[in-house]
Amino acid sequence: MLRKVLHSKIHMARVTAALPDYIGSITIDADYLEACGMRVNDAVTIANCRNGERFETYVFRGEPGSKKFEINGAAAHLVEVGDKIIIMHYGYMTDEEYRQHRPKVLIMGEGNRVEQTMRYEPS
Repeated sequence: MLRKVLHSKIHMARVTAALPDYIGSITIDADYLEACGMRVNDAVTIANCRNGERFETYVFRGEPGSKKFEINGAAAHLVEVGDKIIIMHYGYMTDEEYRQHRPKVLIMGEGNRVEQTMRYEPS
């Protein structure tokens, strides 16, 4: 049996742009994708910490070093520039894979800099 579990997360990133006329997705700085293990076209769930909105989209690669978190397409109406968001990426795993997996989490600070990197331990 496969279970849907957290693969990786980016916590408290700030939205740098909301582009409703752009093709839908979230554009994330490539350095952050590499650091946490998310990939282009991966599905992600995003939670807006200001208004509680949650939505699903997919990942676009942003320029390395840009510190971008751009919400594109229809979902851009659910955020404002400067909102803090949580980006959650899930994967389907067997119980054996789950026992081996430690989700990687980036905790973001001011200016969308990685303040801390951690891994969640299964209980």
